[in-house]
Amino acid sequence: MSALSPALQALQQRLGHAFAEPGLLQRAVTHKSFGADHYERLEFLGDAVLELGVSTLLYGRFEQGAEGDLTRVRAHLVRQDMLHRLAVSLGLPEVLRLSEGEAKGGGAQRPSILADALEAIIGAVYVDAGFDAARELVLRLFEPVLDESGSLEVWAKDAKTALQEWLQARKMPVPTYGIEATRGKAHEQVFVVSCSLPDLGIQVNGEGTSRRAAEQAAAQVALQQAMALPARQVAAPKTPAPEPLIVRKPAKSRLSRGPGEA
Repeated sequence: MSALSPALQALQQRLGHAFAEPGLLQRAVTHKSFGADHYERLEFLGDAVLELGVSTLLYGRFEQGAEGDLTRVRAHLVRQDMLHRLAVSLGLPEVLRLSEGEAKGGGAQRPSILADALEAIIGAVYVDAGFDAARELVLRLFEPVLDESGSLEVWAKDAKTALQEWLQARKMPVPTYGIEATRGKAHEQVFVVSCSLPDLGIQVNGEGTSRRAAEQAAAQVALQQAMALPARQVAAPKTPAPEPLIVRKPAKSRLSRGPGEA
């Protein structure tokens, strides 16, 4: 296999792993539409490595976390929408190898393809250098995501629920959601949904393969931004102290005055 292209060499640097067998990385970014040597077998392997790598991360990070909570957080982290987001941040759309027809059809932006390619890359690192190297890649990818919230409770809950509870605790209005755009064919649509928190000056977008998934993605980003605001900006308004009750004695009428009273 020839040396990696400059674009794949740059991807190596972003991944933090130099491949001893460069052909593995090239295969990991090759869609089946491009040729027979594609990423699907590596994706199969990477899916299992990803689950174990994320499980190891959560086990060490949240020492008091219950099994059910850790399972829900893992499900959030390994879902397609999150993998798509990470794939975009790594620049995978620019290095994917697709057939001409698939490329013209928007395959380089399709969440399912990007998520699969990221799993394939994790599998490629595992084949190239073993589990420790693959686990280190998983840590580099997902630790910053967890750092954005830091709280097990936030991740263990549905993002929309967590955002609504966070706002209600501060006596703020619930968020509003709206569809901004849809992309792709009917059976492979990507929804772009906005989440607005007017009181905090926050409006963000989220993407997903369903409206609900897009709302969850937008809610997660909105919650992260809200939690990063200065405490004084998000403090719950103080309930004004009740005015002191002043009891006034009724004035005596002339009829009730005693002898000698003016």
